[in-house]
Amino acid sequence: MKHILLTCLAAVCLGGTALGHENQEASENGYFIPAHQDTTLMDTVKKESSHKKRTVKFSFGNGVDNTIQVNKADSAANGGTSHDYGQKPKVIVGITFSRFDLGLATLMDNGSFTLSPENDFLKNRTWKTINVGFDVFQFGYRFNEKFRLFMSAGFDWTHIRLKNDIIFDRNTSPLSWQQSDIHYDKNRFSSSYLRIPITFEHRIGPDRDLRIAYGPIGGFLLNGSQKFKSEEEGKRKVKDDFNYAKFRYGAFARIGYQWVGLYAKYYFNDMFENSPDQDGLRNMSFGLMFFF
Repeated sequence: MKHILLTCLAAVCLGGTALGHENQEASENGYFIPAHQDTTLMDTVKKESSHKKRTVKFSFGNGVDNTIQVNKADSAANGGTSHDYGQKPKVIVGITFSRFDLGLATLMDNGSFTLSPENDFLKNRTWKTINVGFDVFQFGYRFNEKFRLFMSAGFDWTHIRLKNDIIFDRNTSPLSWQQSDIHYDKNRFSSSYLRIPITFEHRIGPDRDLRIAYGPIGGFLLNGSQKFKSEEEGKRKVKDDFNYAKFRYGAFARIGYQWVGLYAKYYFNDMFENSPDQDGLRNMSFGLMFFF
């Protein structure tokens, strides 16, 4: 992530330098013509101002698209001033660091927050069962200042802090576990996914600071793991897919003001596959979101 930040910063600096050398009399949105310039120079500037100026802008979760923005400079006939005709429709594509989710994860057993006897072994500590995720790439189209549609890609982790001293069996199907003789101070059961949401985003208000987003979300399993901590064994970590669904799909919703907001995600398919006792066991998460 540090390399990404440095690369984008360098690109922004180089872009600003290039624009500065192009015309030192240029303003941010067009050309400013000093009063002492003759008509020849004014005619030259008038011709140049008829062309569109293109600048590349990079953003890191501040709501500005990582794309080319097209501004049209006004002619010298208006007293040499310049105007921005507003943001034009444009393609959204590039590296980003946005929609950072930090919230609670919960298990829903056939629509209930209470686990059935078959899933009682997954009892967890509510405030230590968390969801973390963020986007690193996005591609889409901004139709106007108030609406854009894009697909993004990122990473999503769910950490379930178990109450019971159990150890999940590796390379088994269906999901199985064993009761341990050791008491674990920490027993965390985790999954990580490559998340791919498709976002419909509306920007509301005079400055478009209020934002509402929603859409479908899918994810491909990267890995599963179980991490233990005890006096007898110290810290220990085991990796396996643990029958987590290879692909999951669901829906999400977000609402925020400027760079902070709330989110909720719910997955329609079961958390585990090839495990009949866990049929109907699904994942839901909600919490705070940063860098809309």
